[in-house]
Parts: sequence; structure tokens; C-alpha cells
Amino acid sequence: MKTQNSITKLVKNNSLQHAGYLAVAKTRAKVLKAVSYVIPIRRPMLFVGETACDELCDMLINEGNTNVFIVTDTVLNELGIPAKVTDYLDAKNISYHIYDGITPDPTFKVVEEGLRQSIEANCDSIVAIGGGSVIDAAKMIAMSQGNKCKPKQLIGILKARKSATPLYCVPTTAGTGSEATLGAVVSDDKTHQKALSIDPRMVPLAAAIDPVIMKGMPAHITADTGIDVLTHALEAWMSANASVETDYYAASAVKSVMHYLPLAYKDGGNLKAREEMGIAAHYGGIAFNKAGLGYVHAIAHQLGAYYSIPHGRANAIVLPYVLDVNRKASKKRLAALAKRTGMVQDGQAASGDSEIADHLITQVRNLIADLNIDPTVNGMQTSDFNDIAKAAAKEVSDTYAVPTYLSATEMKEILMKIKQASDERADKDSQKSS
Repeated sequence: MKTQNSITKLVKNNSLQHAGYLAVAKTRAKVLKAVSYVIPIRRPMLFVGETACDELCDMLINEGNTNVFIVTDTVLNELGIPAKVTDYLDAKNISYHIYDGITPDPTFKVVEEGLRQSIEANCDSIVAIGGGSVIDAAKMIAMSQGNKCKPKQLIGILKARKSATPLYCVPTTAGTGSEATLGAVVSDDKTHQKALSIDPRMVPLAAAIDPVIMKGMPAHITADTGIDVLTHALEAWMSANASVETDYYAASAVKSVMHYLPLAYKDGGNLKAREEMGIAAHYGGIAFNKAGLGYVHAIAHQLGAYYSIPHGRANAIVLPYVLDVNRKASKKRLAALAKRTGMVQDGQAASGDSEIADHLITQVRNLIADLNIDPTVNGMQTSDFNDIAKAAAKEVSDTYAVPTYLSATEMKEILMKIKQASDERADKDSQKSS
């Protein structure tokens, strides 16, 4: 009897805790929605096509910038990717300084070094050439330089007092859509936990979607980053803060990803597919700028921090499970999305929302499988689950307006399913090799 009373007490306490979490999360979601409509969020000037980099440079020059700080990573620099920008700047007699020290999931130390070099070189503008990590780092450098402060002082919402140093972006992957968003993520140097800075002044002035630069992206990175685009769009579509505007961009991104991602994955030189995926990534960024994200990203961020999984792949691992959990609350929205994007099979239009939503989720699962994305996580420990669930819950309550709020138990159930699938895969691989 004593044990039963203890269990009852625990359930009641958990219920009370979850109720309090719901109240705080929903209040913050309403505040974020109000802020997104009251505070204008600019859109970067978008240049698309094989001359996009030249057009971006012309805009930079016409704005009066004469000394450019180029932010990239070592691999891209060694491959000569920045040359498409630097050669044009050379031809126009514009000075520049290259910083290629950006690492995946850049830390404050990495950002601070870039800030130091930009200030020391007296640069008056910044061009980011790279994926999401490079663009996020460049955003933090630009905001810190413009506000004459340390990057850590910008963590949080609306912490800046002044505009950023003029920032322009050339994304090399079709993934994060960071060139269109008002946020940047930086990792702690010791714990590697991610910290978020949000400010409308962080949105770059312009972006160049150049399919030629993207065509050299390896197939597995094309797959991972492409599912990141899909996740942005799906979570923005299911968000309680979705609007007519965000729905347009989210649906457009989903439709493009489902059609063009398999083409770009199979043939990296398909410039049409590369260009469309670049635009889809940009649209996904615009959609979640206002509508927000959800539990896929919240949990994926933690898997990345704990188990060193690339962000896009972490999203691909988590996405099907969260879609299943959201199915009941989002079946009407998912069915509407399927109809809007042409994902409804012949003769299925008259079916119920549940059946159509299930079909959409199945198509997402099939896409992930067709892209040969590894759905497993090595070394998952159940002892990590409490902390992962707690951190994911905090991320959601702080910044997202999800269709349904999950309890810690529900999040741990998702993690357990991922672990079981990973363990089963490891056992099969072990049997094959023995």
C-alpha cells in the first residue's frame, strides 16, 4: 500500500510539473508570436543562379564596403570555393581578409578569434561562405563587431543594441537556411551545449544561391542537409504560430524537397536540382523564422551534443518518431499539406485526414530510407535520457510553439525507440561480420 501511495504521489507531482511546463511554454509561444508580428523581420536580397556571387559582390561594393572579412572553413578554403567571390573582389580592387577557422558547431572561442581578426584587419563588411556553422559564426562575428561586445553577451533574445556589421552570405549547402534567419547557434567550449542568439538585426543583407558551388557537395551531406530543410518546413507547418505567410514558404519547401532532393542526391551535377534545393532551404528558413521549430530539432540538438552526430542526420533520425507523436494533434494540418504539395495518391483525396497524414509520414520515412541515411546512434546510454529530455523540453518551452507538448516520459520513450533500433542494427551488423 505504501508503494502504491508513493507511485500515486509521483504521478501527481509529475502531472503538476507537466501542467506548469505547459502553462509557461504556451505563454512564451504567444509572446514569441506577438514579437514576430510586431518587430519587422527583414528578408535578405536573394540572388539565384550561376552569376549570383557576382551580383552579391556588386551589391556589397555599391553599399560602399571596401574591406571584406570572408568567413569560411578550412576544407572549403582548400577546395578553392571562396575564389568565386575573391576573384571578383580582386577584379574590382576590393581588399579582403580570409578567416577559415570555422569548425562544425563552432564554439565561442572560434567566433571570438574571427571577431579579433576582423577588427584587427579593419574590415567593414563580412561575407560568409559555407554551411550553417559558417553562417552562424559569421552572424555572431557581425553582431559582436557592430555592437562592440563579446559574443556571449548576445546570447538570448534581443540582446543587441545596434545593427550588425554588414553581412552577406553564400551558402554552400542546401540545409539550414541560416542565411534567411534571425538566429545563430554557438557551442560552449567545454560542455559543447548549444547557446542561441535571436535578433532580427542578425538577418543578412543578401544571399547568393549558386548551384555551381553546391554541385560538389558529397551525396551523404546532400542527404543530411536536405532532410534538415524538410524538417524546418514540416515543423514550421505544424507550429501553433503558423500563418498564411509561413504556410506558403513551408509548403513550397516541402514540395521542392520531396521532388528535387532525390535528384540532387543521385546526381550532384544536376544544377536545376541544386538550385531548387537552395531555394527550398531559404524558404524553410523564412518559414521557421516566424513559425518556429519543434521537438525534432530540440531532441536532435541534444543527440548532436551528446553523441557527435551531424545535425541533419540527427534530424533524420528523430523526425519519423516525432511525426508519429504529433500525428493525432496535426493530422488535419498534415493532410492539408499532403494535398497542397501533391503527396496524395490517386483516389486518396476523398480519404480521411488520418489516412492521408499517415501516407505523408510514410513518404517521409521512405525518402529518408532512399537517401541511405543511417538511422542509428552509436553509444546511446539510458542514463543520459533524463538530461536530454530536460534540455529538449527547455529548448521547446523557451522558443517553439509546438502542436502538442510532450512530457519527459514521452520524450524518453522516443529516445528508447531510437536506442532499440540502434542496438538491433548493431547486433545485425555484428552477426554479419562474425
